[in-house]
Amino acid sequence: MSTLLPTQVRLNAYPTGPVGPETWQITHDAPAAPGPNQVLLQMHMLSVDPGMRGWITPKRSYMPPVKPGEVMRAFGVGTVLESKAKAFVPGDVVTGFTGVQTTGVVDAMFLRKVDLSLAPASSYLSGLGMTGYTAYFGLLDVGKPQAGQTVVVSAAAGAVGSMVCQIAKIQGCRVVGIAGGADKCAFLREALGLDAVLDYKAGDLGAALKAAAPGGVDLYFDNVGGAVLDTVLMQIKRHARVVLCGGISQYADMEQARGPANYLQLIAQSATMQGFTMMEYMHRIPEALAQILAWQQAGKLQFREHVLHGIECFPQAFDMIFSGANQGKLLIDLQP
Repeated sequence: MSTLLPTQVRLNAYPTGPVGPETWQITHDAPAAPGPNQVLLQMHMLSVDPGMRGWITPKRSYMPPVKPGEVMRAFGVGTVLESKAKAFVPGDVVTGFTGVQTTGVVDAMFLRKVDLSLAPASSYLSGLGMTGYTAYFGLLDVGKPQAGQTVVVSAAAGAVGSMVCQIAKIQGCRVVGIAGGADKCAFLREALGLDAVLDYKAGDLGAALKAAAPGGVDLYFDNVGGAVLDTVLMQIKRHARVVLCGGISQYADMEQARGPANYLQLIAQSATMQGFTMMEYMHRIPEALAQILAWQQAGKLQFREHVLHGIECFPQAFDMIFSGANQGKLLIDLQP
């Protein structure tokens, strides 16, 4: 269970290879008083995400890296204890960039209120949080699926991937999920009802994909990169769209990340490949929240969550993301 002491997980040093225990430092500093446009939060729950690997890499990206000594960046849900911001009062429940800490001072500009009468705190970090919004905008705005088209999703049993699969089914698409291992594939087949499920650990992924999508791939939502991306590129149709959401196969060595070997297929098929982040869509969160909540309440969407307990398990949780040990959206419950 979570300690009663104020606790923070800080970046100790940038990793030069695999992330190990030496990457993190656990401290017990008392929170400061909030300054102008800041709030003091009591945290309830934290999100653990693949994007965290990029946040601790000192390279140019869509956000500046966390600096050694700083509290690790993370999304969370917490209650306002004290406020020096006009938008919030004590007792408000908020979500946003809160950091990996049990209590702490956060800039109000990074927060928004949530309504726990509509959904539990965990949902605002899974389907009703950045995970769901990433799937929603990445698929619908970037991928532009059309009914009857074949959509392939990698890391399909993961937090974002499972949401993409379900939204694509709602759009009337034929959905092929790629995942690793029998348990994850069974979830996609039995719980989500995908049209085809491929286990990339089971053998020849290229042959399996050709059999599952004999007419080719109209839209590929990529969370993996590497060999899986190369394989799918060989099966894309003319005018296909490839959405680059993540590249988890490359995160173990960010300095040596490699691009797609089969990118010439984009030319041959007059196809497009586009990356995106949520930075372009923050102003449209209310739209995504309303639609995803409506689908979920109608029984068309389910949020799969994997919850750990206590802030001290953050290093373990971080490792789980990259080993594939989690089953759904990985969260840490901080409540005693």
